Amino acid sequence: MQKPPIHKSFLNAFRGVFLMMKTERNFRIELAAFFVNLILILYFRLSAVDTILILMASLSVLGAEIFNTAIEKICDIVQPEFDKRIGFIKDISAAAVLLLTIGAVITGIIIYRKYVFQ
Repeated sequence: MQKPPIHKSFLNAFRGVFLMMKTERNFRIELAAFFVNLILILYFRLSAVDTILILMASLSVLGAEIFNTAIEKICDIVQPEFDKRIGFIKDISAAAVLLLTIGAVITGIIIYRKYVFQ
């Protein structure tokens, strides 16, 4: 099977982001938090290191949400009926998003605290 041209690969990836925005509430919430962070980065004029840390934390949560959604969709195809094993898989996938979100919030508190109370 031949790989698509690079521009088609990028278009497919962007389509995936738009599908997430259209269909997944949690992704929209996390995306809104990402844009709030972009505004705060500009408002507080964060250092390059702090900016990178905030962006990495925010984008990690968004990426984890995409993986979580993919895992849940695959599980629904494999087993449409309730199955405790599938529930376990979905729960641990969601737990990964939760842990990254907690880490992102802690990162934000530590970084923004310096700028707010300066």
